[in-house]
Amino acid sequence: MLHQETSTSGLPGTTGTSGLPAPEATNDAARHPAAPRYAHDQNRTPYADAITAFGDSHPLSLMVPGHGNDPAGGAEHIAQLFGARVAQLDVPLLLEGIDAGENNPLQQSQELAADAWGARRSWFLTNGASQANRTAAIAVRGLGERIMIQRAMHSSLTDGVLLSGLVPSFVAPAVDTTHGIAHGLTPAALDAALTREANAGRAVSSVYVVSPSYFGSVADVAGLAEVSHKHGAAIIVDNAWGAHFGFHPELPESPARLGADLVVSSTHKLAGSLTQSAMLHLGHGPFADRLEPLVARAYSMTSSTSMSGVLMGSLDVARHAMATGEERIGRAVQAAAEIRDRLRQDPRFADIGDGFAAFPDIAATDPLRIPIDVSRLGRSGHWVRGTLKERHGVYIEMSTATSIVAVIGATREIDVDRFMAALDETAHEAARLGAEATHAFPELPEPGALRMLPRDAYFGASEVVPAEQAVGRISADTLAAYPPGIPNLLPGEEITADTVDFLQAVAASPTGYVRGAVDAEVAGIRVVV
Repeated sequence: MLHQETSTSGLPGTTGTSGLPAPEATNDAARHPAAPRYAHDQNRTPYADAITAFGDSHPLSLMVPGHGNDPAGGAEHIAQLFGARVAQLDVPLLLEGIDAGENNPLQQSQELAADAWGARRSWFLTNGASQANRTAAIAVRGLGERIMIQRAMHSSLTDGVLLSGLVPSFVAPAVDTTHGIAHGLTPAALDAALTREANAGRAVSSVYVVSPSYFGSVADVAGLAEVSHKHGAAIIVDNAWGAHFGFHPELPESPARLGADLVVSSTHKLAGSLTQSAMLHLGHGPFADRLEPLVARAYSMTSSTSMSGVLMGSLDVARHAMATGEERIGRAVQAAAEIRDRLRQDPRFADIGDGFAAFPDIAATDPLRIPIDVSRLGRSGHWVRGTLKERHGVYIEMSTATSIVAVIGATREIDVDRFMAALDETAHEAARLGAEATHAFPELPEPGALRMLPRDAYFGASEVVPAEQAVGRISADTLAAYPPGIPNLLPGEEITADTVDFLQAVAASPTGYVRGAVDAEVAGIRVVV
């Protein structure tokens, strides 16, 4: 069995993957995992083998899917677009020897996934990490109605809160206001927030945190889990961007090995499965016995009854690639390190991760996410991202007013020279054009009081009123200004003048927008009648 790591917060003299001294309050295990200790043979791919055998058997299928798994007699259109193999492997559900029967190949593959990520049990998902968030929210409602949420959550977690009737309270993450980046939480910040709720008679039964962030900052998950459990709360870790964690010594550890009770894993992001495939992992912690049936029931509510065999097969082979691919993953890590080294030698750019040591909430850095400060070019990160795409065919994950973020998948072979040459030519083009006008974003406002249950506000009667008339009313929508992407309004919260001013200022800027707004300028806001 894989052992559960414990927090080593406060170890002095350690360094993060960026080479800089790590913050004083760190989790050493988060940065330097031990070599994986698997209980099962990770060279096996039971589900992928089973659907391959089905495809090779040339079946006469009189079942759904309607293309009949026949590339020449019903699936020609699929074969023309994707190739014959996709049609052959798009298997029907509930077949003995594939996903039906005791100890079937799908169950075996999910057991291998749990072993690989250090979990007690894992579920394959075909509706992305969004499904994992909704499933987790529904499941933890069985532990109690109150949840503490890091206010940098994905919108799908809000969906789960609305569906399950959870009563949320919030704790704000650290924010890099220079770059519009939301980071994470320290164990001390979480402890203070949970103590605040308990002292007010609102004891929390579950906690939701995000690690890593969109920019690759990794929290002290072991410390956060320790704090949550001390308060009698289960902890969900949104590890959507860290599905590759734990598979190489230079990567942070898998949260399931650090005490997380539920782990949201967007496997397709950096671990190499197909888009829309993901996993949800159940940890070995003190809530495992209670959570397992709750998750299983919630999973049946959120999953399709026609889950894609192609997507699930990709999860099986991606797990195999990660669990057996340390050398290959190491090449991706080395390519990312080379990009960082070359950026440090170029005065036009900076690796934002080199400044992570200034934030006590950051215990480690994901080396495969490279946030690049491009502000010295005098052009926005959005301009840089667009130029790289349009002129060089280089596609970057995201951008802000001051930065771009490059992502290297754990199994990727990257042409570092091509990327750096495109970045260099883009910098020369920026110098030729001259500087753009800059826009300073206002400070983040404090959220308004929660005056209604989010579920009641969302499903209740609503109307759209002019923004100035919305002050003092209760929001019926979720609004989040980008950057930094933290929800500024949730259903049930009172709308404040500061929040309206902030949302409209961001919406009016050339590099900002407000997700969930009824109009681009936030001239109107949907409120509860």
